[in-house]
Amino acid sequence: MMMNHSSKNPFKVEPETLIEGKWHKKQYKIIKELGSGANGIVYLAKLNSSYVALKMSDNGMSIISEVNVLKSFEKVQGSALGPSLLDVDDWEGLKGRISFYAMEYIQGPDLLTYIQEKGKVWTMVMILQLLNDLDKLHKNGWVFGDLKPDNLIVTGPPAKIRCIDVGGTTIQGRAIKEFTEFFDRGYWGLGTRKAEPSYDLFSVAMILINTAYPKRFNKTSGGLTQLREAIMKSNELQPLEEVLIKALKGDYASATQMREQLLNLINPSERRVERREPLSPSPKPENSSISQRSQSVQRQNKTVQTASRRTYIKNKHKKRGGWKETILIFVALALFYTLYIFGKLL
Repeated sequence: MMMNHSSKNPFKVEPETLIEGKWHKKQYKIIKELGSGANGIVYLAKLNSSYVALKMSDNGMSIISEVNVLKSFEKVQGSALGPSLLDVDDWEGLKGRISFYAMEYIQGPDLLTYIQEKGKVWTMVMILQLLNDLDKLHKNGWVFGDLKPDNLIVTGPPAKIRCIDVGGTTIQGRAIKEFTEFFDRGYWGLGTRKAEPSYDLFSVAMILINTAYPKRFNKTSGGLTQLREAIMKSNELQPLEEVLIKALKGDYASATQMREQLLNLINPSERRVERREPLSPSPKPENSSISQRSQSVQRQNKTVQTASRRTYIKNKHKKRGGWKETILIFVALALFYTLYIFGKLL
């Protein structure tokens, strides 16, 4: 589990320190510091035989705000987006009273590390999961805000994406509390820092761009022009250009809308005819043997793709899709990239 920003620690708690809650009397043994942010420090701690993440801050209002976010997450049916809240209390430390809360310790690699280890095809599987959970969060009146790969942990099996560090989560309509420049639309001159679903969806698009450019890149000309150029220079991002550009421009009304268009892209049989720019080069004349083989492959796969899509729709409203949804999306992605690569050879 990681925090987003570095700052000077307002207090220092050494390993082996025993933190006892003033009100609930629970005792936490500090193991190590996990990270520090603008609103506090997160420690790995042990409660009895279980590991927890303990966030401490001398800003009581910040703690209350984040606790409210975590409680809100718990009300989102069918979502395990953020960590579970376990305890809220105060500690009488050497430098006075310090507020803290204990939450679930989420273990696993961050999103970029997971993709590097498992393969690029897992990128879309994780992004589709993320959009599904973000939609539920948005419908509950919140925007995550500081959304980036560092804040996304993959647990499992089955593989499940989880968000950590809810310090930037903001009630819709207010100003974003925390952000990271590369994933912030205000930094790129493509929108305000008002907390609304489109702010998170811009960040999702930048996360996808980050998977293709793990070291990221600096803003030069900025705006949509620079980001479009980055998309077109990447073979893995080119097929997603339409969705990425719409997300960057703030054209999606909801995470569900963006998710559905991504699903349409990875299922070639449902691509929209009115798309201005095809994802692959135009086919050669009918007398081309390569073109004929391409059409044959598409016909042979059409039934399989349609069945996969129908099966997915049938199961997507279940509380936990588990392996079923992951496998179906994985198969659709494999078909998508196979046809896309084949199209590039025409």
